Amino acid sequence: MSPAAVHPRRETAYARDLGRAFGGAILFSLPLLMTMEMWWFGFSLHPGRLALFLIVAAPLLVGLAYYAGFSHQHHGVAHAVLDTFVALAVGYLTAALLLTVMAIVQPDAPLRHSIGQIALQAVPGAMGALLARRQLSAGRGDGDETEARYPGELFLMVAGGLFLALNVAPTEEMILIAYRMTPWHAIALIFVSLAVMHAIVYRAGFAGEHRQESALTAFVHYTLAGYGLVLLVSVCTLWVFGRTDSHGFVEIVDAVVVLAFPGSLGAAAARLLV
Repeated sequence: MSPAAVHPRRETAYARDLGRAFGGAILFSLPLLMTMEMWWFGFSLHPGRLALFLIVAAPLLVGLAYYAGFSHQHHGVAHAVLDTFVALAVGYLTAALLLTVMAIVQPDAPLRHSIGQIALQAVPGAMGALLARRQLSAGRGDGDETEARYPGELFLMVAGGLFLALNVAPTEEMILIAYRMTPWHAIALIFVSLAVMHAIVYRAGFAGEHRQESALTAFVHYTLAGYGLVLLVSVCTLWVFGRTDSHGFVEIVDAVVVLAFPGSLGAAAARLLV
């Protein structure tokens, strides 16, 4: 086959992957794009917290691009960085277009407000773009995913936990649930989170599918370790959205436990997403 025939085929495949990335960005960011609290946080968040969120998200997106990537040519760190830049562009364009169409971003609004609203929504959109090839293609994948070792699998659990936690962290309902809980409710929710998380990890997620590890080993290596990372992700996410401000220690712990429940499900199901 001549090189002239190969390049158009590659360009066609990349165009298809790019279109799928836009579809993934819309699909996975739509709940947040239509969440009122996210519109407010776009212009009410302290600029330092928003900037830190965007800075921390960059290596997370590079890691997702390394293990998934929205294009077929995603092997290696260089391709991962390139995919990350493209995914961020997709996230920003998707957020800008949909927020404008839904009249959230107003032409007469201060530029800082519009930029903040779009930038905050761009990160989940970029995550959706990077996960699109796995989730929106026929079958489980293209057979060329990068194999993750144990640290890489823990990273994927962090990414999966953040992916689901972002969908509820800005909402008032999450804070209301935490306010209504007693210490016994919090303890029960921790046990429920661990039990459900371990069932997914061992049966459909990490250890049970590939390594034939015992249930106890998988619980220690993946469930407990993953839940600890999800707690850390929950604390950081709540801080970014100002949910830890003006609250006592007990209230913050309750909010972290509540947010860690969807986060633990996302972490456990990370291998189903990536």
